[in-house]
Order: sequence, then structure tokens, then C-alpha cells
Amino acid sequence: MFEVIPAIDVAGARLAVYTPEGPAPMEAYHGDPLAAARAFTKAGARWVHVVDMDLAYGGELRTQSLVEAVAGMGLRVQAGGGVRSPGDVDRLFAAGASRVVLGAAAFGDDAVARRLIGAHGPRLVLGIEVDDGRIRSRGRDPVDLGLADTLGWLSAAGAARFLVTAVGRVGGLAGPDLDLVERVVRSGVPVLAAGGVRSPGDLELLRRAGAEGAVIGRAAIEGSLDLAACLAVGSASPDALERNP
Repeated sequence: MFEVIPAIDVAGARLAVYTPEGPAPMEAYHGDPLAAARAFTKAGARWVHVVDMDLAYGGELRTQSLVEAVAGMGLRVQAGGGVRSPGDVDRLFAAGASRVVLGAAAFGDDAVARRLIGAHGPRLVLGIEVDDGRIRSRGRDPVDLGLADTLGWLSAAGAARFLVTAVGRVGGLAGPDLDLVERVVRSGVPVLAAGGVRSPGDLELLRRAGAEGAVIGRAAIEGSLDLAACLAVGSASPDALERNP
């Protein structure tokens, strides 16, 4: 099954949207992240991606109660947003996250990253934020790493899954970066893709590019993207997609 995961970005306990200057308030659902999660459930979502912008930009983890509440709705939570320390990973799992996304800022310390990969296996997702062909994390403590080398040692360390984000396409409707996704897929590690998804057709293209799923954000919350139709792509068989391109 191709996983379609709607995202909730949160700052100050309210819905937010990424901008190059940092998080900005989002008006959809009156800014209520739980209302967005309930709408995702009604549309048929099984997973929700929760991004802690307070952690990403300010260094303080503040989404534990939200993760707990969303998990309590019966949704599986993939939690991230600048996660770099073992303590934050443990706190998010304790709050009920099914998977935690380790941010690229953590890759600067090979030993810590390797320990976390070994300790958490498939529950740990490695966040690969790519800008102009290099891994460049957003938020505090930015990194600038070569893509090929980093994918190589993370794969060798036992990475179970990558979440690859085309930074330049986040929050826009330019379509996904299929070349980037195909490049990361060649690492041999399962890949979730994010950035630029504007239609169910884009999800079909990502599936054909080898991604095992996609995270969809602002467009799904604001209504320009039909979430139910996107989730239907996730449940369709590859043969059905070939018959109905």
C-alpha cells in the first residue's frame, strides 16, 4: 500500500505554515490542530504527520500532548520537527508516536545517529531535507551535507526509512521533485516524499518513481487538495493505477 500521510504543522499549539522566515499562523480550522486531525480521520486517514515548529525553530519540544490526543483518536502519529536528541525521541514515543522523524541536524553527530537507528529500527524515520542538491536542515542549528555521502552512511547504518523533503517546493503547488525522489530511492531504503504535491496525479507519479508514500501538508488543510481522493490513491493497487493513469 502507498501511504498518504496528511501533515499538521504546529507552533504555539496552533496550526502554522512554513515560510523562509519561520512559522506563520494558519487560519484553516480556526488554527485548531485537533480539528484538522478530526477532518483527516473523517476523510479516511490512518496516519498523521505532526511537525513541532517550536522544537524546529526554538529548541523546545511542545507537541507531546497533541501527539497523545491525536493517537487517542485512533490515528497513527509520525512525529517530527527538528528532532535531534535521544531525549526528544524518547519523549515523543512515550507520548504515543508510532514513528519519529530524526531531523537532519542530528546527522552531524554520526555516533548519536547510529545509536538511535540501532535502538529504534523501523520506528525511526530519517528526515532528508534537500535544497539545491544538498541536505540543508531548516530551523535552528542548520547543516549543509552532501546528499550522496549522507545517504550512503545512513543506509549502511541500517536506516529503515527516509522522509525526503524538497525544501524549495514546500508550501507551493509546483509539483513534487521526482528526480530527487528517484535519486533517494536508489539508496535501497524505503522513501516517503514531501513537498509540492498538488493533486492525486502527483501521488501516482511519486508511486511510480518508487516512493512508498507521501506527506501532504498545507494544500490538504486549506482545501485545495482533495484529501479523500489522495487517500484513495494510497489504497489503489499499482495495477489499477496503470489502467487509469
